[in-house]
Amino acid sequence: MPQRTILIIDDHDDIRENTAEILELAGYKTLTAENGKRGVDVAIKEKPALIVCDIMMPELDGYGVLHMVRKNEETQNIPFIFLTAKTERADFRKGMEMGADDYITKPFEDVELLNAIEIRLKKMEILDNKYAASPQGISQFIKDVKDSGTLKNLADQYDIENFHKKQTLYQEGRRPKFLYFLVKGKVKAFKTHPDGKEYITDLFSDGDFLGYAALIEDRNYDDSVEVLEDADIMQIPREDFLQMINNDISIAAKFIHIITQNVKDKEERLLSLAYSSLRKRVAKALVDIHGKFNVGKEKTTIEISREDIAQYVGTATESLIRTLSDFKAEKLIAIKDGKITITDLEKLGNLLY
Repeated sequence: MPQRTILIIDDHDDIRENTAEILELAGYKTLTAENGKRGVDVAIKEKPALIVCDIMMPELDGYGVLHMVRKNEETQNIPFIFLTAKTERADFRKGMEMGADDYITKPFEDVELLNAIEIRLKKMEILDNKYAASPQGISQFIKDVKDSGTLKNLADQYDIENFHKKQTLYQEGRRPKFLYFLVKGKVKAFKTHPDGKEYITDLFSDGDFLGYAALIEDRNYDDSVEVLEDADIMQIPREDFLQMINNDISIAAKFIHIITQNVKDKEERLLSLAYSSLRKRVAKALVDIHGKFNVGKEKTTIEISREDIAQYVGTATESLIRTLSDFKAEKLIAIKDGKITITDLEKLGNLLY
C-alpha cells in the first residue's frame, strides 16, 4: 500500500512537530501548517489522506478550516479529526455537526491518535471500494466494516441455507427478521388481493437482495415471497443490518448502494406495466424474465409457469395465453412441450404496440 499523507494544522510549534514525529514513526508521510489559512491552502494543493486540526488558531480557526475543506469539491471527503484542548460538550457537538469525523482532546496518548487515524483511513477504503452484489462482496464488505472498528459485534459470517420450490421465505404482514441475499435460484414476490387473486410484484435471481425496504422503513412486509425453484439464500440478521445502516451514515449509504443496484430497473418495469398495451406488457415481461433468469446463458427458454407470467404482467392467465398465441403466430416465440422459447429477442423487445 502506498504511503499515506497526513496534514497537521496547529499553531503550537511543539505540538505540531511532536504530532508529525509520532505519525512519521508510524509510517505516514506528514505535511504541517502553522495556522488555519495556510492549512486550507495545503489541503487543497496536496489533498492529504486525512487532516488533524487544532480548533483555537489565529487567522482561521479549526471550524473555519473544516468549513472551507468541506465546501471544496476536491477535499470535501477527506477525513477530518479535531485536536484541541477544549473539552466543553458544546464544542464537541458543534464540530461533529459540521462534519468532523473525530475529536481528540489534548493531552493525548500516541496510541489514541494513531487508532483514531487508522479507523478513519480504513473507513475511507471501505467507502472507496467497489463491492460486488455477491456473497463474496457482501462478506468482504461486512468483514472490512468489522475490521475497521467502525461497528462492533457484527457476525463473522452468515449462513447460506437451501430453500425448496414453493417454500415461503416471508409473508405479507409479518415483521422482518432478516435481510435476504439470493445466492442462487429463482424467487417471486407477490401481493394478494382481497378477492384472493395474486399478482407478482417482482422476480429475483442470483445476486438480488430481498426484504430490505421493510427493514429500512421499520414496517411489516407489504408482499410475500415464495421460492420458484430450489434456492440458496444468505440471511443477514435484522440487528446486524440495522447496526450497519443506523450507526454511521456513510457506511449506511455504501451498504444501501450495494443492495439497491437494480432499483431503477424495477421502477421502469412498474411504469411499463402501468402505461403499456397488453401486447407490449407481455413482450416486456418475456424479455425481462429472460434477462433475469437466463443472464450469461445461451438458452432462450423461459422456465416459469403461465400463471406466474400472468401475475407478473398483471393480467388474467387467459389473456396471457391468447397474447402468447399471437406471438407464436408472428414467430416471435416458439412453444414446445409447454415451454416458451424466444426466437426473436430483439424484435420482441422493440414492439411498438
